Amino acid sequence: MEAAATAPDQGAAEVGPRGALSQLIQDANDRGLSYAKMSERAVDPDTGMKLSKAYLQRLVTNPPANAPSPKQLKAVANALSVSLRRVKAAAAEQWLEYEATELAGYGDDVRIIVSHLTGMPESELRRWRAMIEADERARREND
Repeated sequence: MEAAATAPDQGAAEVGPRGALSQLIQDANDRGLSYAKMSERAVDPDTGMKLSKAYLQRLVTNPPANAPSPKQLKAVANALSVSLRRVKAAAAEQWLEYEATELAGYGDDVRIIVSHLTGMPESELRRWRAMIEADERARREND
């Protein structure tokens, strides 16, 4: 016996994937941090600017077209008790489609090289890897 297929609920909202900052806030809420508690802690330490509970909820459910300001990002970092760097990386991913790669402990030259390689197709990455590994072998053999 087969059941008849039902038509999708026309009133149901489509739920798409959340942006990275929206997901960061939602994850904190899922772990038990209420929006009310977030809003109490959502203060930019430099200016005292505060974020409302409604604004934080909107960042998750109906994010604005433009990314939050630097002051707002500082307040979000305080609200979630995470680093400002993490919040900025999430905002960059959500609004700019840019994924930041953490390269702590490396200089600007390494960051520039990695940034350049990030956009390359796999075939180019293999070629660059082979060149770097060949250079390393040659250095070891000459030492």
